[in-house]
Amino acid sequence: MTEPLVKVRNLKIGATVYPPGEKPKKIEIVHGVSFDLEKGKVLGLIGESGAGKSTIGLSTLGYGRGGVEITGGEVWVNGRDILKGGIRGLRKLRGAEVTYVAQSAAASFNPAKKLMEQVTEGAISHGRMSKSEAEKRAVMLFEKLGLPDPEKIGRRYPHQVSGGQLQRCMTALALCPKPDLVIFDEPTTALDVTTQIDVLAAIKEAIRDTGVAALYITHDLAVVAQVSDHIMVLRNGDTVEYGETDQIINAPREEYTKALVSVRSIDHEEVQPKGDPVLRVNHVTARYKGTNFDVLKDVTAELYGGQTLAVVGESGSGKSTLARVITGLLPPTGGTIEFAGRTLSPDLKHRPKDDLRELQMIYQMADVAMNPRQTVGTIIGRPLEFYFGMKGEAKRKRIKELLEEIEMGTGFIDRYPAELSGGQKQRVCIARALAAKPRLIICDEVTSALDPLVADGILKLLLNLQKIEDVAYLFITHDLATVRAIADSIAVMYRGKVVRYGSKSDVLSPPFDDYTDLLLSSVPEMKLGWLEEVIDSRRMESAGN
Repeated sequence: MTEPLVKVRNLKIGATVYPPGEKPKKIEIVHGVSFDLEKGKVLGLIGESGAGKSTIGLSTLGYGRGGVEITGGEVWVNGRDILKGGIRGLRKLRGAEVTYVAQSAAASFNPAKKLMEQVTEGAISHGRMSKSEAEKRAVMLFEKLGLPDPEKIGRRYPHQVSGGQLQRCMTALALCPKPDLVIFDEPTTALDVTTQIDVLAAIKEAIRDTGVAALYITHDLAVVAQVSDHIMVLRNGDTVEYGETDQIINAPREEYTKALVSVRSIDHEEVQPKGDPVLRVNHVTARYKGTNFDVLKDVTAELYGGQTLAVVGESGSGKSTLARVITGLLPPTGGTIEFAGRTLSPDLKHRPKDDLRELQMIYQMADVAMNPRQTVGTIIGRPLEFYFGMKGEAKRKRIKELLEEIEMGTGFIDRYPAELSGGQKQRVCIARALAAKPRLIICDEVTSALDPLVADGILKLLLNLQKIEDVAYLFITHDLATVRAIADSIAVMYRGKVVRYGSKSDVLSPPFDDYTDLLLSSVPEMKLGWLEEVIDSRRMESAGN
């Protein structure tokens, strides 16, 4: 029997935490995890934030990020325990035998160096090949990964390529030294679905063609199902389930795995429009100051009370710009915004208090939307005081009611944001918006930074609150699974224009325009072989054209 390339046995990993007002203490965050990985195979590590996915993946580099340290067990790579080789052994290993692809390529590349210099650096510095050999291999990898103009793209700087192209350049960087193992740490999470599928296909083909082994870390089971031979499901540093991909997807044994497989199965009946629209966007055109091109082009849409209008499209399509125009942060160069039967002032500073109160916004990153020095009670209480003059016991009573409404309970009233999980922080932001008694809430990618199970909880909460409060949502997202789960009407945006608009049932029913068809066909499905089916279908369409 062939010896596995990677053997991890009873791996334990600890960290030092600093509780407020207490002495630092050591805790264990990974509890005796074991697995094997053979050459040419891919193991998917899946689980929510804090499950230990990245921490376990980085252990195969003998590395602990942010004060994390490996406290027990063995990590064997190529027949040797890398934890016993000392720092010199790890330096030889990292960037040569084992390489790493990070989630954010933009944050990983040096903006002052050309791509070719960075892609070949590891292979050259480890003496695995000469400069000319490394550059020749880089060009071959650029071509294999589907990058445009592979002979010349290496001459560009990181800011001169798109996000998807930069992520593929990072994959080329990891493959250039001819490693035995590549760690892919959420490599497509930050990408649009249309870009994600291209990068995912490129990664899968590169793994197959180079024969490298890979650890693929993600919280998206539909994604990992397309590239992995085996999957390990993790939760709170423990192995929940470990087996072949087919078994994990089609016959999961554990309840947690079953929940991951059935994620986004929200049953939402389409709400029909009633009365007059609460929001009417009339032929809006907008551009940013100092630019000479329109970011929004003749955009028209309507939203009714108690309904959700999902605005979908890839990065740069104009989704968030539309939100900025509606909120008055970016005055339009043409068109008007009508809200609750009145025309809104194009500029935020000229809008009356009632306009500000009735139109609220929840942001993508709850972390940066809250003051870390304020308690949950203070954060939720501010709009109560500002809009309604509430103080003292009346304000505290209403804060507690809102905490119950968002299903957190009154025990959180005196906690600080740092003491909350990502999902809890987003719930507090929802409560703050609801405190103003709004007629419309703009939700800007509010679940995209959350794990699937946590995101599901937020979506169900928003739908329940909508029934109670009769509030309308303008939901900005690039996640089509979210759209299917909560939308009543949909506006598909592409390069500043609305290319398809109507009720959810109409927009999601064929015949489709080319862009909507591309968008819908790019959403990963929880089905083995889905990626190959999509790639083959697109190749046949290209050949037909």
